[in-house]
Amino acid sequence: MSTIPTLERPAEREVELSVSGMTCAACATRVERKLNKLDGVRASVNFATARANVAISSGIDDAKLLETVQQAGYGADTVRPEPGDDPGRALWRRLLVSVLLFVPLCDLSLLFTAQPATRFPGWQWVLVALAAPVVLWAAFPLHRTAVKNARHGMSSMDTLVSIGITASAVWSAYAMFFQDDRFDGGGFWQLLRADGAIYLEVAAGVTTFVLAGRYFEARAQRRAGDALRALAGLRPKTVVLDDGSEVDVDELRAGSRFVVRPGETVATDGVVREGRADLDCGAMTGESLPVAVAAGDEVTGATVVLTGRLVVEATRVGRETRLAAMVRLVEQAQSGKAAVQRLADRVSAWFVPAVLVLSVSTLVAWLLAGGSGERAFTAALAVLVIACPCALGLATPTALMVASGRGALLGIFIKGYSALESTKAIDTVVLDKTGTVTEGRMSLVDVECAPGTGRESVLRLAGALEDASEHAVGRAVASRAREELGELSTVEDFRNLPGMGAVGVVDGHDVLVGRAALFEDVPDSLDARRREWERQGRTAVLFGEAGRAVAVLALADVVKPSAATAVGELHRLGLRTVLLTGDNAATAEAVAAEIGVSEVIAEVLPDDKVAVVRRLREQGRVVAVVGDGVNDAPALAAADLGLAVGTGTDVAINAADLILVRDELTVVPDAIRLARATLRTIRGNLLWAFGYNLAAIPLAALGLLNPLIAGGAMALSSFFVVSNSLRLRRYRPHRR
Repeated sequence: MSTIPTLERPAEREVELSVSGMTCAACATRVERKLNKLDGVRASVNFATARANVAISSGIDDAKLLETVQQAGYGADTVRPEPGDDPGRALWRRLLVSVLLFVPLCDLSLLFTAQPATRFPGWQWVLVALAAPVVLWAAFPLHRTAVKNARHGMSSMDTLVSIGITASAVWSAYAMFFQDDRFDGGGFWQLLRADGAIYLEVAAGVTTFVLAGRYFEARAQRRAGDALRALAGLRPKTVVLDDGSEVDVDELRAGSRFVVRPGETVATDGVVREGRADLDCGAMTGESLPVAVAAGDEVTGATVVLTGRLVVEATRVGRETRLAAMVRLVEQAQSGKAAVQRLADRVSAWFVPAVLVLSVSTLVAWLLAGGSGERAFTAALAVLVIACPCALGLATPTALMVASGRGALLGIFIKGYSALESTKAIDTVVLDKTGTVTEGRMSLVDVECAPGTGRESVLRLAGALEDASEHAVGRAVASRAREELGELSTVEDFRNLPGMGAVGVVDGHDVLVGRAALFEDVPDSLDARRREWERQGRTAVLFGEAGRAVAVLALADVVKPSAATAVGELHRLGLRTVLLTGDNAATAEAVAAEIGVSEVIAEVLPDDKVAVVRRLREQGRVVAVVGDGVNDAPALAAADLGLAVGTGTDVAINAADLILVRDELTVVPDAIRLARATLRTIRGNLLWAFGYNLAAIPLAALGLLNPLIAGGAMALSSFFVVSNSLRLRRYRPHRR
């Protein structure tokens, strides 16, 4: 059964803040800079998630952190919002009012501009009445943030939009009431020209477009975080203790015993003390098949009992559970930033003041060039509106949010952006054998019987004898016998012969299992088969009665069913595969031939695995290592990309870049494909965001963009980035 890693606790204290009022990447950069100025504080602020992850190594308390954020002009709280909270609701109300008033305002503006004869006394006041609720109430959050920023000597995207809306409204009022003669008609295209329009519809239109963009961003970001909320919501609210009382799940403590009935969710990590059941672990590991558990087996919180009833003793509760570890892994991945995204954040920090300067410069340049005041105002206003850098701040975090959430549902955990970067360049995948390519335990794989001896008789007698043994070979033989025959007989006079085998009496037969030296008579055919299997890397033991061997049994560490498919998928990705093991060359070659790996490095001591990885890198290869054990951790850390299978140890998991909790090797190519797809999406987002601003600002400054069109384009830019990221939600494992 797959397990989920727990995370090592860092030495420093960690706090997560929910930050409100951020409207662009410049806001996030400002908050991050303010927090990092505090002694002993290391903060990272994510605009897309509105979260500040703060690591504190000094005596600063949470109140000081909140005060610092508030002094920067934003709201903050250490309490995370409930999963049901939806900031898009308030935006929807303001957007609805804006749309309902903007449509008739736009129609009347077109009518009064195209056909002046249709105007009636007080027509200006009708337009003002339609525009005022949009400009004042619907756009109020934008104005409020702009004023708050101004008080702190700062600017943000809302500063640009607020100035644009206000300037449009003021200019419109002036034009309608004091320059009525300028409206000389011009048909439908009048509204799309860079001059000659009534600017109230621009003020209302920009407000509507900005609110629409923010609303769809909020919706999209909420969808991006659905996977994380789904993970957090897997834990049940209440639990029934073994004494029949029902308590809140937060009241559970290590050692508490609770009951799980069919259809119910295991409340926390623990050990089964009573009962048998089949568990659905799909939500935690991505595995489709149920897992059978019984007394003594470990179970993971958030798994579901399909059949049977269990009494479970809690071993981990609260933040110590594997579910909590999964949530933290996803959150950490979502808070990561690419180097290019950090550049975008720094650009956004000075971008807004630069746009304000550019807008004023555009106004002055047009006037000095002899342009009309209206033409100059139009160009300056278009620059203000088109240049909002929202898309820059959303490019990386939204893609990481979606990819990390989707990956979690598939049993893939991406630790951060550096892991994505590494997947792009790798050309060699080194696979540890034991526990990664193979099951990591001995299994009976073949039985050769002498003439006159039946397989069933051998399994019945040998299985009963080995059922009393603690040796790995004995457990494998007994397990296969019980699987095929059911209950086994009881052995009498059992004796374990260390290094040789075991003897005993089963149903009146004196039987023995072990090395050839135990037997007085070994038929040549059986001895030949034994030697052949040993050359193939299998463990071969003889079975007989009264000193005469009548069968030879072959045991091996069985290759996982998914291994060959996984290696084939890696080859289709253009990657070379290497099998790395401490086993003998014969065993390694046999496994490699079975799964299709072309290169084998065998008989490597645990301490030498790092040297092998370094040697491959010195040959010019970019290496990924897949492992699970303690002895794999140094190699995982030394590789360009480390992938730890989730059935492994915490040491290996903490050394890795990607954590794979599904107990199938096909998750390796799945993880590489998801990481590469995420990287492509992020780069596409950033290319669009940078390219959009670089192309649009000169057009606006040259007077070639109407402010209304500029507002729509600005909103669509952010919407494109978020919707492009959401395509990662449809990622499916690829098989041929």
